[in-house]
Amino acid sequence: MSGKGEGSSERTVTGGSPSSSSVAAAEKQKEKARVSRTSLILWHTHQNDTAAVRKLLEEDRSLVQARDYDNRTPLHVASLHGWIDIAKSLLEYGADVNAQDRWKNTPLADAEGAKKYSMVTLLKSYGGSSFGQNGSHFEPKPVPPPLPNKCDWEIDPPELDFSNSSIIGKGSFGEIVKASWRGTPVAVKRILPSLSDDRLVIQDFRHEVNLLVKLRHPNIVQFLGAVTEKKPLMLITEYLRGGDLHQHLKEKGSLSPSTAVNFALDIARGMAYLHNEPNVIIHRDLKPRNVLLVNSSADHLKVGDFGLSKLIKVQNCHDVYKMTGETGSYRYMAPEVFKHRKYDKKVDVFSFAMILYEMLEGEPPLSNYEPYDAAKHVAEGHRPHFRAKGYIPELKELIDQCWAADMNQRPSFLDILKRLEKIKETSLDHHWSIFNA
Repeated sequence: MSGKGEGSSERTVTGGSPSSSSVAAAEKQKEKARVSRTSLILWHTHQNDTAAVRKLLEEDRSLVQARDYDNRTPLHVASLHGWIDIAKSLLEYGADVNAQDRWKNTPLADAEGAKKYSMVTLLKSYGGSSFGQNGSHFEPKPVPPPLPNKCDWEIDPPELDFSNSSIIGKGSFGEIVKASWRGTPVAVKRILPSLSDDRLVIQDFRHEVNLLVKLRHPNIVQFLGAVTEKKPLMLITEYLRGGDLHQHLKEKGSLSPSTAVNFALDIARGMAYLHNEPNVIIHRDLKPRNVLLVNSSADHLKVGDFGLSKLIKVQNCHDVYKMTGETGSYRYMAPEVFKHRKYDKKVDVFSFAMILYEMLEGEPPLSNYEPYDAAKHVAEGHRPHFRAKGYIPELKELIDQCWAADMNQRPSFLDILKRLEKIKETSLDHHWSIFNA
């Protein structure tokens, strides 16, 4: 789809030649279809649907080289699961047997790590080489508990009281429920039973717990514990009564400049902590829905919903290959991600710029476009227009730099913090008081 109302009155020109708008619309549909087919072949491979995979390849042979956001090909996916018939079809259509994913793993490395010995034999017969990290999403040995003092965070399911629970969110991995733990309201992420039985999911889940248990910051949603020894797998975090920033902006509209800058400071503090070297955590789905308000007074924000990103990427249909399961994420997506190019932690800086813009404008960036079309528009070099009153040059310049096309030109969150603090101290009071008056 294109922007709402955009090109709705276009007609073909005299003589039957299509207008430039019609041609552009057709090209846009072709591009959207290509991305959709890429997701489909990866998904059907994951589901071991040989017929569906062959049908897609018959329609478009180039799909054999499709890549997801971790640069994994259909052959990587088939090798990991041991789907021999699909692997044979992919190889028949010219799949690169030594393609490398973002971890430099080949399909053979994945097959060896997963102990799919028939697949190993097949790939070797086609000249497959083994190198990389012995598989992207597993280790050759059973995964030990994340920490030796496991009792500190392992929660016994009977301690969780769901008698007055309410669902506060759903995702492809399961659901998020408000419950009670030892008399305290908590948010519980329950993993679907079908995923809880998968060895790779269990392993990734434990890795995520290992990550979350170490995070301590006032602007990061606090991990409280997990259920890892019984089913279903569950993650327990603090419950924040204020809801998310998306709902807050929907109800309040544009924020005052001072409130927007204070909110931005909270987000930037949390992100600077996550981006701290050497153990950088890339959120990859920073958006208003994943920024939570501590209370109804909306005087403190926390960044959340990043702990399960790897788990979601491993296991679910279109969510796996679109970076997230929510189409709305496209609206905050950095151009290099949309274009399937290499990316780093600066993707979060881009998303931060879009959120800051939304807080000041009172509506999502490029709100006249559907999410996918907004991401494509941005990838083509366009940016939202500044319409709100009161943009001081320093703030507009910061947003412009944060959503720069060249990720190397985007500032770090530590730099963003310094600049926001300076704007707050030197510009807010005397500049925006004019507009507030």
